[in-house]
Amino acid sequence: MTFENKIIWITGASSGIGEALTLQLAKQNCKLIISSRRETVLNEVKNKCQQPENIKVLPLDLADYKSMPTTVEKAISLFGNVDILINNGGISQRSLIIDTAIEVDKKLIDIDYLGTVALSKALLPHFIARKSGHFVTVTSLMGKFSSPYRSAYCGAKHALHGFFDALRLEHDKDNIKVTMICPGFVNTNVARNALTGNGSTQNEQDSATENGLDVDVFAKRMLKAIKKEKFEAYIGKGETKGVYLKRFFPKLLHKVVLRSAVR
Repeated sequence: MTFENKIIWITGASSGIGEALTLQLAKQNCKLIISSRRETVLNEVKNKCQQPENIKVLPLDLADYKSMPTTVEKAISLFGNVDILINNGGISQRSLIIDTAIEVDKKLIDIDYLGTVALSKALLPHFIARKSGHFVTVTSLMGKFSSPYRSAYCGAKHALHGFFDALRLEHDKDNIKVTMICPGFVNTNVARNALTGNGSTQNEQDSATENGLDVDVFAKRMLKAIKKEKFEAYIGKGETKGVYLKRFFPKLLHKVVLRSAVR
């Protein structure tokens, strides 16, 4: 699979992984739709890119999942169709379960799970009608195994795997592809923007995230996985081994995570 002449829609494109993907895909002779809540910042990202005329800005709030059908209509109208949706938008969380208000759990589910699901379901009829389409969803290694201080985040990311695995099975007959991208630690602002137990923003970087994979390196590996139409890709450093420990040695993983858990 090649990105050439494809129309690719990226959510969460105003910073971090989404911005890195936008900058790299802009070099690959495709058309891009970039979305997030911050329209001004999206335009700044667009203006950094090669061939900005091939990029359209479409504001999107994942928490407003009832608006997704209208948003999808707007997206399709920009270039006539959509070939690939990269579900990258979302937020994280850093707090103990006992200290986390249920409203924070709900916000993570609303944005990271229901918003992504609602957007994908709204675009699904378009893919079915064209007998072609590719959903790429950025979850996390936390969608495969869990870690302290991230209970709501882990729950939402685990749920995404359940939904998109079912979508892949139901729509194989329609030539619709699903790729789940599971980052480990990537050096972005995800920790700074994470919610604490009362819903406020953490506003602090953690050492594991700061020492994580460079975001541009991550984006290159992610694009390779999309090209190969992988079902799942685990992208990070040594933390990716946790997926296999969970499968074959779950008690060992439990001990490893307890020793290395970072907030």
